Amino acid sequence: MGAWPRLTERIEGELVVVEPLASEHEDGLFAAGRASGVWTYLTGFPNACETPERFHRWMEEALSAAQEGTEGVWAIIDRRSGAPIGSTRYLALRPEHRGLEIGWTWLGRPWWRTGANVETKLLLLGHAFETLDCERVELKTDARNARSRAAMEALPAQFEGIHRRHRKVPGGWRDTAWYSVIASEWPSVRGVLRERLARHGVAAYRFSRKA
Repeated sequence: MGAWPRLTERIEGELVVVEPLASEHEDGLFAAGRASGVWTYLTGFPNACETPERFHRWMEEALSAAQEGTEGVWAIIDRRSGAPIGSTRYLALRPEHRGLEIGWTWLGRPWWRTGANVETKLLLLGHAFETLDCERVELKTDARNARSRAAMEALPAQFEGIHRRHRKVPGGWRDTAWYSVIASEWPSVRGVLRERLARHGVAAYRFSRKA
């Protein structure tokens, strides 16, 4: 199996829209990401929203990775307002083994616990399993990141253990918690995510794709 021809595309949910990251998202994402705590565990580019210049470098690196095809980078859009509210990615791409990772996910604080992250995961997992025909989707986080780990466990993703001193980060080393969902588990995970969305007022879940 070769590289995926269309790694990302615009997908409209009920609460959010995910679409390929583009330069026009920059100002809105910078505004959304400025609150404290958003970048605490995103050690690949710490404090990206500290200044407009620093965030522009984050955008340049993200867009470059997308253009080169090494990552699939998405903007997360609030469907009601049309405002960019966060970002997420496909990375660690292994098309020959039908596997990838969902990571680099962040949302502005006003959208925490609103169902936006739940639907984002539903859209990205659905695209991975149903469009890209993935067999395995990985999720990783700093082992200390209790909020992120709880979100992964609530999918539910399978906990696969801690990789100790897995990554060098500013000020030391990171232990990384690994999780995964495999294709045979996806129908059950999809059902759980739809039930969780219902608690946020999305009673009849549907989504649509656009080129």
